[in-house]
Amino acid sequence: MSGIVKNNPTFVLVLGMCPTLGTTTSAMNGMGMGLATMAVLILSNLVISLVKNIIPDKVRIPAFIVIIASFVTIVEMLMKAYAQSLYASLGVFIPLIVVNCIILGRAEAFASKNSPFDSILDGVGIGLGFTLSLTAIGAVREILGGGAIFGVSLGIADFTPLVFVLAPGGFLTLGYLMVLFNKLAKK
Repeated sequence: MSGIVKNNPTFVLVLGMCPTLGTTTSAMNGMGMGLATMAVLILSNLVISLVKNIIPDKVRIPAFIVIIASFVTIVEMLMKAYAQSLYASLGVFIPLIVVNCIILGRAEAFASKNSPFDSILDGVGIGLGFTLSLTAIGAVREILGGGAIFGVSLGIADFTPLVFVLAPGGFLTLGYLMVLFNKLAKK
């Protein structure tokens, strides 16, 4: 549970900022990227915790990257086959999951030192925290910049500033939500 609030990768640890700012132009994009990252995180944590004792220390990080890249490729191929519109809107950010510091960080800090079951739970917790963060940022940006939520119009599109779906709006939304999240988390 600590990955959702106490160690939230986006709002507390400030990790994974590239996909956070690049993909959260809508709630659906944020949720899709979060779920893709969570799937890779869970599966790579599981495999890394299973093979941690047979990987030599000298090649530990490259081996982790190969494992992570394998799961990213599988997720990317599944998205391309079954969620083409989401795949098209996320674009280059899907392959970049391989180098997401959240994934490699959890592999090194947690999965390589804990049991498979605990590693799966860690992947679920951190993945949920990341997914909820990206979905929240995407929802705020979509409402304020496009007058919709999950593609459903709220009838206010004529009164919304376009800046929120552009890059500066991503930074503004992230900053304000980070402040709000950390203020509420301290209570």
